[in-house]
Amino acid sequence: MCDSIDTALAGIEDGATILAGGFGIVGIPERLIEGLRDKGVRELTVISNNCGVDDWGLGLLLRNRQIRKMVASYVGENKEFERQLLARDIEVELVPQGTLAERIRAGGAGIPAFYTPAGVGTPLEEGREVRVFDGRPYLLERGLTADFALVKAWRADRLGNLVYRRTARNFNPVMATAGRVTVAEVEEVVDVGGFDPDQVHTPSVYVHRVLAAGEVEKRIERRTVRA
Repeated sequence: MCDSIDTALAGIEDGATILAGGFGIVGIPERLIEGLRDKGVRELTVISNNCGVDDWGLGLLLRNRQIRKMVASYVGENKEFERQLLARDIEVELVPQGTLAERIRAGGAGIPAFYTPAGVGTPLEEGREVRVFDGRPYLLERGLTADFALVKAWRADRLGNLVYRRTARNFNPVMATAGRVTVAEVEEVVDVGGFDPDQVHTPSVYVHRVLAAGEVEKRIERRTVRA
């Protein structure tokens, strides 16, 4: 258990590679991201489904020019991300969403590479190894790991077992397996036995640090209403 954000983020230095959980702004480690902003580390490589929104989540790091490279599935709702991408102020590796999830899962499982049909016949194929299996072409994709994985969970017990809540589960479980150091920001910490072992989504063996952040602001990425 970590008694502060500084303790939870100890060891993250300039140039680190970070896996950041979440989908849009759902299930993102809000307090840990704010801690990175305040820590001032730069030249980061961040692997995440997207880069938050302009004033929330990873968008805070983007605005501060703390991110050197993003590995992501889409630009999303972040206008600053779009601006930096078009101006070539940031290096961006766009990866199909399913491929991104599988690259992280493979990295966490110790699988260095795999073949997938996603991206064949598109610009993603350029300069890549292609092999044919059963008459169908496949691209070689490398597994992904990182120096640190920052994930968001609903509950943790004092051993570090994690439970996610509904759609906030998203990329968090696979990312938790693929960080050399995994830091979990949670809303609530319970005693061992405080939840059913069958409900554990991430076993404690993958979790190195837990930060009890309490309930945080739950924003809506894009609000839509009926006429």
